[in-house]
Amino acid sequence: MGIAENIQSFNEKLTGYSARLVAVSKTKPTEALQEAYNAGQRLFGENKVQELTEKQPQLPQDIEWHMIGHLQRNKVKYIAPFIALIHAVDSYKLLKEINKQAKKHNRVIKCLLQLHIAKEETKFGLSFEEAEQLLSSTELENLDNIKIIGLMGMATNTDNENIVRSEFSSMKAFFETHKKAIKKNVSLEELSMGMSGDYQIALEEGSTLVRAGSAIFGTRNYQ
Repeated sequence: MGIAENIQSFNEKLTGYSARLVAVSKTKPTEALQEAYNAGQRLFGENKVQELTEKQPQLPQDIEWHMIGHLQRNKVKYIAPFIALIHAVDSYKLLKEINKQAKKHNRVIKCLLQLHIAKEETKFGLSFEEAEQLLSSTELENLDNIKIIGLMGMATNTDNENIVRSEFSSMKAFFETHKKAIKKNVSLEELSMGMSGDYQIALEEGSTLVRAGSAIFGTRNYQ
């Protein structure tokens, strides 16, 4: 199947779950993104700032760009003018920088807190305790140009579905506990869980945003 057929097929799989597809287009040429766009896709995710800033001006301006990779504070300024959602916020310092850059452009940038739910130490993210402290901190209330709208997590890369389900389930439980505590810049609505290999489990555990790359565009082009 081509990209258009893959998009249609994937969106059909999401029907009934109230979830949206973020087409992860890292390393893919703009022609491939345009083909997905022509098939109706509007949410695209990139994990590198340089690639994101290169593609954004070349493609239709109604695309909703998501930054899904680890974000360094010194690179926030490059995406602040247009980014729709930053998935991987893993520190208060990063939130402060996003707030600073958003203010320069008179924007409120939506963010997700990344939780470390996997067994792998190489993955980034806050522990449940750290996320709880951040959400309850008085300092957070001083950031007027960000809004935390949910959580993001990556499960362990394993064939053991029980481990993956347990990790997604624990994140959903944390989400349910804290979505009741609404502040002026916190309103937990989105759960970004699941990629090409584990999206079905993520959907069953309550994901609202599925990040799929290879299932849409084929094998990644390593640079």
